[in-house]
Amino acid sequence: MFFFYFKPHKHISLHQIHKIMFFLAVSFFDNRFETQTVYRGIFDCVVKTYTHEGFHGFFKGMSFPVVSVAISNAVAFGSYSNALDYLTRSGYNNSEQSKQSSLTALFVSAPIDLVKVRLQNQTKSGGNKYRGPIHCIAVILREDGVKGLFRGMWALALRDVPCFGLYFLPYELICRMLTEKGKQPGNTAVLVAGGVAGVVTWACATPMDVVKARLQMCGGGGRMYSGVLNCITVSVREEGMRVFFKGLLLNSVRAFPVNAVTFLSFEMLLRAMTDSPQD
Repeated sequence: MFFFYFKPHKHISLHQIHKIMFFLAVSFFDNRFETQTVYRGIFDCVVKTYTHEGFHGFFKGMSFPVVSVAISNAVAFGSYSNALDYLTRSGYNNSEQSKQSSLTALFVSAPIDLVKVRLQNQTKSGGNKYRGPIHCIAVILREDGVKGLFRGMWALALRDVPCFGLYFLPYELICRMLTEKGKQPGNTAVLVAGGVAGVVTWACATPMDVVKARLQMCGGGGRMYSGVLNCITVSVREEGMRVFFKGLLLNSVRAFPVNAVTFLSFEMLLRAMTDSPQD
């Protein structure tokens, strides 16, 4: 029963490919901004990337998430849906069910996110250590073993576990505010609620996202840190508190449309799979 909603999510892979292309184009700049200090701003990052790597450079690290996004989203939303059903009957709140879904998704998303960050931070000037996602995994396993695939996982957990509580909670609240009692939320309500939920979540997640990305680059050409606390201390000492808000604007610009469409797809597919056929 745990993966009751797994099958519907497998059918959104084509939509997810279009969504992930936009997501990764913005995520590309976000990751470089958070881990590298050679760019003066967003425009400078765009110009230097296009000059040295061409248009295809904006989509580095795309292939692995495209293949795996249906699975990771299925785990996250499937866990959420089943936890919602169970905890509603048990009298718990939406924040608790959201945290349970994030714990499940964490073990799926950690290696995927690590490979994406490593590939997106490769530059021609710094040399291409990885030829692609599979080669990246092979190199990490050879150099660091299986535990290397989960580098930065604690920072990812500190980002995702509390923030998934914020992800689904505002979505549920806004949907209820925009929907008449006893009725299903309309498409507009779902789009607005999903978009706002994404922005709120990423506003809270960005500081730990910076730490996570920097830890993931340890061993991949980035600076070495001994752990989450050491990364926070060194980053604040050298760049000030503003370092934790690098990429906040990009995250917010990305978050609204991507999460609005994600939740609308989820709701539409869920209704299509659960509605009784009309005679």
